[in-house]
Amino acid sequence: MSHRHSALIRAIFQDPVSANIHWREIESLLHHYGVEIETLSGNRIRLRLNHAEGVLHRPHHGATLDKNGVRGLRGYLASAGLTPSQIEAREKEQK
Repeated sequence: MSHRHSALIRAIFQDPVSANIHWREIESLLHHYGVEIETLSGNRIRLRLNHAEGVLHRPHHGATLDKNGVRGLRGYLASAGLTPSQIEAREKEQK
């Protein structure tokens, strides 16, 4: 995993919840991990990975995800097995 993706995963899961995470970076992260992204109506997208499915909303105004959006993303990533500790454990197994 690149340093950029590693820092982004930590930012998503940090407390207090950050409201300064750019959507482009999130999309890059999702593609990096092989998340299937399906565009739904409006700004909604469906995400699928590891039998986990979630629906998120792209930011309406601006390019950053708000705190509720980050919380939703955090929940989806956790259900898909993409938490910082799970990713680190997988990387150690691969070495």
